[in-house]
Amino acid sequence: MLLTMGDSDIVAYLKDLENEVKNLKLDLMKICWYMRGGVTWGEVLTFAPADRDIANKLIKENLETTKKTGHPFF
Repeated sequence: MLLTMGDSDIVAYLKDLENEVKNLKLDLMKICWYMRGGVTWGEVLTFAPADRDIANKLIKENLETTKKTGHPFF
């Protein structure tokens, strides 16, 4: 694929990949923060996409429960 792309297309593709990496790192750091030490950076780096989805779903459910009950989250 890269061999058939022009220079500007390759640069745009690499920028897209860079943004994906940044978004992934942000997502992983959020999981670490919300899990409050329940998972380390090294562990979260090994999460498969399905594992990340499960962790994010759990975090979202816990945030919603916290809002409904009025208990402090932070």
